[in-house]
Amino acid sequence: MANLGKFALVSVVAVTLSACVEETATQLPGGVPTAAEQACLTAVARATSNGDVVLLGSEFSQAGTFVRVGVGPQRAPWQCIAYSDGSTAGVESLSNEGI
Repeated sequence: MANLGKFALVSVVAVTLSACVEETATQLPGGVPTAAEQACLTAVARATSNGDVVLLGSEFSQAGTFVRVGVGPQRAPWQCIAYSDGSTAGVESLSNEGI
């Protein structure tokens, strides 16, 4: 019974959070990344010392835009958060690196 209560709480939280996030098409018309996406592409390229980066997707929210980036020919997944002031944070690999 305790597990059922946890599930109900998680469901409510997920529904509440999904209302705050807007899925984007990840690019402006014409295939141009948004300013937030471009900031994260640049931040990930710097962090990885690899300019071969592609936009995998993004979700906009008032708090910051969550951006997923693929790095290198294998498109290793990375993430980044871009803020409206042009800054970025949370640049990190999403790959299991044996840690």
